[in-house]
Amino acid sequence: MTAVRLARAAALASAAALPALAALHAAPSVSTFGPLRNRTMPRLAGRGRRDHIALTFDDGPDHLATPHFLRLLEARGVRATFFLLGSMLVRSPGLAREMAAAGHQIGIHGWHHRPLALRGPRATYDDLARARDAVTDVTGRPPALFRPPYGVMSTAAHLACHGLGLTPVLWTAWGEDWRRRATPRSVHDTVVRDLRGGGTILLHDSDCTSATGSWRITLEALPEILDTCDARGWAVGPLADHGDRWTTGGGGAGADG
Repeated sequence: MTAVRLARAAALASAAALPALAALHAAPSVSTFGPLRNRTMPRLAGRGRRDHIALTFDDGPDHLATPHFLRLLEARGVRATFFLLGSMLVRSPGLAREMAAAGHQIGIHGWHHRPLALRGPRATYDDLARARDAVTDVTGRPPALFRPPYGVMSTAAHLACHGLGLTPVLWTAWGEDWRRRATPRSVHDTVVRDLRGGGTILLHDSDCTSATGSWRITLEALPEILDTCDARGWAVGPLADHGDRWTTGGGGAGADG
């Protein structure tokens, strides 16, 4: 085979392989489908002790919103897990230190709130590593948990988590509190509709990727959500109290089970 034909054959083979490689990269995104995730991927979904609910917040720290949540949680004697964006952390490092000092668990939400399925392996790794290092520098403790933006994992994200000692975790119930039409009642009812003992709640302590002012709706809904959990006999706390699987990192690609 001549050099020209060899080069042409290689190019055709590469082109044919691209769809397969793209499918492989994006395959973990099926975990975004909540019912499937909750049934078949309990660890990724955040399922833990049946008598416990893990309370988690995304997109902070927000210097306007997060302090209100910290005061409410302190008054209720509740600790939570906060998944921080690196791009927000650098704006309020003192607030992140305050969160950690108050006993809240700190995880990462990446550096930028962008879909991982659209990133290659190097960009994915660098984004997670940058956020992990920033949290470590600010709080003095490396984070163990990672929640992907939009809840969409990729093969590259799983591999990056494995290399960085991070366990990916999503949620079993959310409040859809980022929506412009959300109300305190709708946030509470949406959370409770899918909540079972051992579940993980996703809320937001920032509106940096949500409707403007939506954090105020979440803040107003939170006391009733806590009251409902109490009435059903569920303790509420961070993922660190949810079971042994979330106290250390390193979940990586084979984390579920």
